[in-house]
Amino acid sequence: MKKQISLMVGLAFAPQAHAQTAQDILKASPESVLTYGMNYSQNRFSQLDKINTTNVRKLVPAWSYSLNNNTGEEAQPIIYDGTAYITSQNKTVALDALTGREIWNTPVEYPPATTRVVCCGIVNRGAAIYEGKLFRTTLDARVIALDIKTGKEVWSVKSGDANDGIAMTGAPIIANGVLITGMAGAEYGSRGYIEAYDPQTGKQLWRFYTVPRPGDKGAESWPDNASNASGGSTWTTGTYDPDMDVVFWGIGNPAPWNPLLRPGDNLYTNAIVALKPKTGEVVWHYQMSPTDPFDHDNITSIITADLTVEGKPTKALIQVARNGFVYILDRTNGKLLSANPYVKVTWAKGVDLETGRPIWTDATKKAMTLTDEIETWPSNSGGTNWFPYSYDPRKQIAYVNTLDFGMKYQPAPIEEIRNLKPGQGHRGVKITKLYNDNARGHLRAIDPFTGKAKWEIPFKSPNWAGTLVTAGGLVFTGTLTGEMIAVDAEQGKIIWSFQTPSGIIGQPVTWEKDGKQYVTVTSGTGGVYVMNTPDPNLKHTPAGGTVFTFKLMED
Repeated sequence: MKKQISLMVGLAFAPQAHAQTAQDILKASPESVLTYGMNYSQNRFSQLDKINTTNVRKLVPAWSYSLNNNTGEEAQPIIYDGTAYITSQNKTVALDALTGREIWNTPVEYPPATTRVVCCGIVNRGAAIYEGKLFRTTLDARVIALDIKTGKEVWSVKSGDANDGIAMTGAPIIANGVLITGMAGAEYGSRGYIEAYDPQTGKQLWRFYTVPRPGDKGAESWPDNASNASGGSTWTTGTYDPDMDVVFWGIGNPAPWNPLLRPGDNLYTNAIVALKPKTGEVVWHYQMSPTDPFDHDNITSIITADLTVEGKPTKALIQVARNGFVYILDRTNGKLLSANPYVKVTWAKGVDLETGRPIWTDATKKAMTLTDEIETWPSNSGGTNWFPYSYDPRKQIAYVNTLDFGMKYQPAPIEEIRNLKPGQGHRGVKITKLYNDNARGHLRAIDPFTGKAKWEIPFKSPNWAGTLVTAGGLVFTGTLTGEMIAVDAEQGKIIWSFQTPSGIIGQPVTWEKDGKQYVTVTSGTGGVYVMNTPDPNLKHTPAGGTVFTFKLMED
């Protein structure tokens, strides 16, 4: 039997004392933001409370910096040693975190043809930092390391090829001294993978393919033992549990969207996979949407939390999934503990807690076998999308920007999808979105045990930005029309707003320096919704990337 994981070399790291270390990440000092998600649990919760519900109205810009880019700014800033590191699709910059002064600016160049296999926005979502290096991915599927002091390239590795439908937009993570990253491309027939590198040298350590081949585990869940199977891209960032030494990664949709030629569960698409960071060994997997016809990529944020379930302390995972259900799993073994809808869901009647499988509606069964048009909720955009949500472990509430629209869906005949090749569009369906123009989205405070919202705020255009929750009782996020907002986490009311020059699709972070708290976010409209969706509310929202940092106005 073939092994699906290919081990490239053994691990042999030479620890270095300079710059930021694994211990720094574990300590999670409030002066720094050292990981995607702001900490290893990826809950985007901050203990900082100097900015709070009583004084947030005094929040003002401390500085702004132009990214000189019009394609969309989705990145989460990294803050370390008084420096803010920001990635964009065409550059990486280091800025003085207190003044916004540019320290270095390193361009990213790639062939123009690269963008033909970037389905959902010319963007980048962030970086990882470790032992004097900043790590990022690029649209032409490179993984690169930069010196954090100078911005000079230390190493660059080519991971994939646009001719195979592969691109990279996500932020890497460091887990037990290993650099781990994913890729994008299911919409162009690529075969998905997660891979690891030695952060010192750039040598590939292992690669786990999320879609098997004959002889691999899971191949039997595809026609022809997965001989020609594709999809399963890994385009957002996983979560690491340092105590378990396990990485949890969300896997995207099978290709093509049209399911008529791929009956079966189609492992490991639309799943969470738990892996050992040093070897890529699979510990367990759980699949949210087998056979998915609706592009319900299972790539939304995965949060680790210690919960009490049925009276027992439980090491849990929480995922507010794109398919419209919020899941709680036992992270030690992948056992499903609960699954409840948090938006309107019609593709499934529910999830069977014994089998872990969705209970398909008649409309979904029809979509998997016929070419009739159906109506289904949520749409292919999901109940939420890539933009990360936050979770307050004290209150056990998740703060989620939700998408509240469905779609009419019709698969194309088999003849139209039979001979698709990598690099070609792998959709094969006709979709018409069903909008409520009074509220295409909400910001919701969701109980992950029930899916029910404690409160919700409607927005005419859906928010496409991450959320941040703080011990000061605030939820920060941004709108597509450009407002950076602060919401009272208890009452669900907007209590502060600042108009930025463009739509916000970035990820706010908060940090502290010399006893003062700051909030940093990127503004710059773009991404899949803005690219592909007619929205009259965005008519007067110009493009243009800017980094903003806010602080309390001094008396």
